[in-house]
Amino acid sequence: MKNNRIFLLLGIVIGVVFGLVVGGYVLRQSKIIQPAPESRLVSSSTALADEVSLLPDEKNTVEVFQRESPAVVFITNSTVQMDLFSMEATEVPQGSGSGFIWDTKGHVVTNYHVIANANSLTVTLSDGSSFPAEVVGVEPSKDVAVVRIKAPASRLKAVNIGSSDKLIVGQKVLAIGNPFGLDQTLTVGVVSALGRQIRSPSNRTIHDVIQTDAAINPGNSGGPLLDSQGRLIGVNTAILSPSGAYAGIGFAVPVNIVKRIVPQLIEHGKVVKPGLGVSILPDGFSERLRIEGVIIGEVAGGSEAERSGLIGIQRNERGELILGDVIVGIDEQEVKSVDDLANALEKHEVGDVVTVKFLRNDKEMTAKIKLQEIS
Repeated sequence: MKNNRIFLLLGIVIGVVFGLVVGGYVLRQSKIIQPAPESRLVSSSTALADEVSLLPDEKNTVEVFQRESPAVVFITNSTVQMDLFSMEATEVPQGSGSGFIWDTKGHVVTNYHVIANANSLTVTLSDGSSFPAEVVGVEPSKDVAVVRIKAPASRLKAVNIGSSDKLIVGQKVLAIGNPFGLDQTLTVGVVSALGRQIRSPSNRTIHDVIQTDAAINPGNSGGPLLDSQGRLIGVNTAILSPSGAYAGIGFAVPVNIVKRIVPQLIEHGKVVKPGLGVSILPDGFSERLRIEGVIIGEVAGGSEAERSGLIGIQRNERGELILGDVIVGIDEQEVKSVDDLANALEKHEVGDVVTVKFLRNDKEMTAKIKLQEIS
């Protein structure tokens, strides 16, 4: 009996000790898995953004997009189609693209091919509000157009205009646009090459084009290409792709061309082009005659070219056509085609004096000509 009480007491002691040990372990484990105080929890996206560690380049990308995306717009191009059975006219979407706000007066810059042949245009701002737009002016040879919307200035955030003079291959660029109708899409890349050439809608060559690997897809056309400071350096205009989808090669019209064209489109509705006061023959004639240069067809009466002594194609006594002067250079720039001549002249303004190099009876001659406005 006495031994039984001893065993019972011993069991109670062992049970108490075991309980204290197990209880302490459980308590310690509960402290390990216990939730942190509420103040230390990530409870919102803002807190998450604050705690997520972004690399400096990532922070730059986010900041540029957040700051500059309000300047990017979505443009819808509609046309009118006639139902052959009901003879009712219906407005249908013809295409879409991107653009960006040039100033707080409502001027929006985009590609010419985005708004070409439109019966009506609608511009949608980044806040989702839409406004009808009217065409202010176009320059097909550079694939640039300006439209205008009547929106409160307080809702218009103009793009930060930069320069394309000192771009270098490898520097970071950002493209913002609306590919495939998806609003406010950002792609990032680098300047892949400089000095490229592409064909415009008018079949003219656009020189000094920026090549980038930032993804540019249908709908990105007309949107801005920005540098790492958020400054406009080009207008996204085309891709090189066998399939029509992004293939790593995109092109943008340099902003220095845009800065020269847009103010003229806003003021005059067109680009004021300087010329010599002559009509010229298509390149096919020069090629057939195996001539490297631009053949002058006719010299306008009273023009600067006439005063400088240039002559065009003439007829002899028998009515045969006699070749006149062939332009082979403007200042130091060689001219082998109509495209070369146009690009050489567009670097100047009306009133500038240029040195024209030309061939007459296979003899090279020069003349100083003051450029005049041409239509």
